[in-house]
Amino acid sequence: MAHLSQNPADKERFVCLYPVYINSKKTLAEGRRIPAQKAVENPSCGEIRDVLSAAGMNVYVENKMHPREWNRDVQFRGRVRVQLKQADGSLCQDKFKSRKEVMVYVAEMIPKLKTRTQKSGGGDPGSQQGEGGKKKKKKK
Repeated sequence: MAHLSQNPADKERFVCLYPVYINSKKTLAEGRRIPAQKAVENPSCGEIRDVLSAAGMNVYVENKMHPREWNRDVQFRGRVRVQLKQADGSLCQDKFKSRKEVMVYVAEMIPKLKTRTQKSGGGDPGSQQGEGGKKKKKKK
């Protein structure tokens, strides 16, 4: 792993998250990286960004495509970069020690987003708990 020590916000410190990593509609061969029962149906980059921003993480979106994504539609486009570690190698947040922990957290939180709950579908109704994203609790 290459490290550049000039700038503390080097892009190498940010891990990549593609929506396909947490998409329950994808197979492992198509790029899903967490178990299907923990994954979420057709997540978007905007939803991933919203959840991680609400959790206080340093994130930004890039206009990139996952190599295995055959569908070139705008909704499948995008990659989210998340800063897990500081310049000195310490974790930004203790609850996110790895990329996998971030993916599982995002997959749990996306069904609780207001944009998902208003549609009355797309989420697993059994896993609706009282906690949600901080930014999404303004009005119901």
